[in-house]
Amino acid sequence: MNRKFFVFFFVLVLTLALAACTDDSDVDDSGDENTEGGEGTDEDAAGGGGSGDLNIAMMDDVVTLDPHGSNDSASAQVRRNIYETLVFQETDMELAPGLAEEWEATEDDVWNLTLREGTTFHNGSEFTADDVKATLDRVRDTAVASEVAFLFEMIEEVEVVGDYEVNLHTEFPFAPLPSHLAHNTAGIMSKDLIDQDYQAALDEAGVDMTADEYYGLRDEGGSEYEDVAEQISEHTSGVIGSQADGTNHLMLQSRSSGDETVLEKFEDFQGGERNFETVSFRVIPENGARMAELETGGIQIAGDVDSSSAVRVAEGADTELVEQESVRMSYLGFNTEKEPFDDIKVRQAISYAIDRDEIISGVYDDMGIAATGPLAPDVWGYDENLEGIDYDMDRAKELLSETDVADGFSTTIWVDEDPQIIDTAVYIQEKLAELNIDVDVEQFEWGAYLDRTAQGDHDMFILGWTTVTADADYGLYALFHSNSHGATGNRSFYTNDEVDSFLDEGRTEPEEDARFEAYSNAQQILIEEAPAAYLFHTNFALGVNSSQVSGVDLDPVGNIRIENVSFNE
Repeated sequence: MNRKFFVFFFVLVLTLALAACTDDSDVDDSGDENTEGGEGTDEDAAGGGGSGDLNIAMMDDVVTLDPHGSNDSASAQVRRNIYETLVFQETDMELAPGLAEEWEATEDDVWNLTLREGTTFHNGSEFTADDVKATLDRVRDTAVASEVAFLFEMIEEVEVVGDYEVNLHTEFPFAPLPSHLAHNTAGIMSKDLIDQDYQAALDEAGVDMTADEYYGLRDEGGSEYEDVAEQISEHTSGVIGSQADGTNHLMLQSRSSGDETVLEKFEDFQGGERNFETVSFRVIPENGARMAELETGGIQIAGDVDSSSAVRVAEGADTELVEQESVRMSYLGFNTEKEPFDDIKVRQAISYAIDRDEIISGVYDDMGIAATGPLAPDVWGYDENLEGIDYDMDRAKELLSETDVADGFSTTIWVDEDPQIIDTAVYIQEKLAELNIDVDVEQFEWGAYLDRTAQGDHDMFILGWTTVTADADYGLYALFHSNSHGATGNRSFYTNDEVDSFLDEGRTEPEEDARFEAYSNAQQILIEEAPAAYLFHTNFALGVNSSQVSGVDLDPVGNIRIENVSFNE
């Protein structure tokens, strides 16, 4: 299958079937799927070379600067340079000290963390345990209604032991907690910023209460707290979503929605020297335009290099390709609450009708591998003995013939603006035509796409999920647990009590072998019931203008690592 095939059908869709949809909603709303890390603990900070202004181009815009406001990769890429996490995830996915110098499980349900001293926030205030408590209490607050609350909901209490020591009391033993604390949405904000955000929300809602009084009410719980939380819910994040106050090496200088976010060097950063004064994250959605800017030196780093541009970058006189195998899974999701996708056999038939190897070859130029299930091979909990649904059109036709839509039906696949995702949808459109399934491909702007799939307005959709913690809990709970319907990650609105039970067991079981068995059982059901057609695990790639900079790295999560960047003299 070559790219001409896809170009032909892409043109066909644009002229006959593609319904382009847009949304004027502010991009500083809730978002989606993945990326990870903190920054600033690498002892090998950049050395040598000159200093300058670093320009990075990305396909998508930041959804929000609020770490608790979205779980999308574009926002994470920017936020991870502003906020440090308690635990730092190295490029090889190993965990290292971050704002917490040490951590240990002192009891089955208690983790003790010793915090780093001598650290200041961008506003000049000192980092202490109070900032940790304020941050972790906020992400679990129902008023904030964070879509990443599932990462921290097992924490029952954040106990301040001393200025630089906290105990995290959990509802149950939870082995992956350090990995969750390394997630970008666990970036520690200053209590000052959090206080300002809550006070603004209380004032906007007309609630005559101080932030401290609200915290007391929240600690007590009960109906009064629930009432106030509901009143202020739509107003939270007003301050944090547009401002920022972390401890990492970059601080917010300016943000122009849809255009760029500019960060500047934080002079009091304690994690080592940096060889740049400012870092601009520019939004350039079109691949060709990003590559042209890279080649001419308008930018030094181009993120989201698609496979069709990879050779161009790799062979460029002044450009270098950085490629990395990923822990990302791309999938075709089904809205299991809508007919006919509430029928397992319909979902299975569609999954059997897709030749994943053709997509990898024809769309991604072999930069990836076919998926057998929802976890990538490098994620802990992946079971290599499980068999996925392989391409078998005869089996697909047989299964569909056993349903109420044996003669076919009309439906839609939703996509964002990524050309390769569009090409993938076009390929699926053509394959499903062999089942008499008439598919329209509908394209959405990124923010609107996330909002509408979270609301469940779709039939089918294509999206990706990166298991940033490298643990099966994160890779499965958000996508398939019934508690995660909507923006949290389960956009298939899939519910299965047995799967819920296995995922709950995997969360609460401290013994590793028992955890693995629980996740293996859950994956087997998810493959058989196919709430999604698991497509492929693509490689991440970025382009570097090697004539200008060096030291750029890329991790399996897709994070552009710039801490060691230096300018060539």
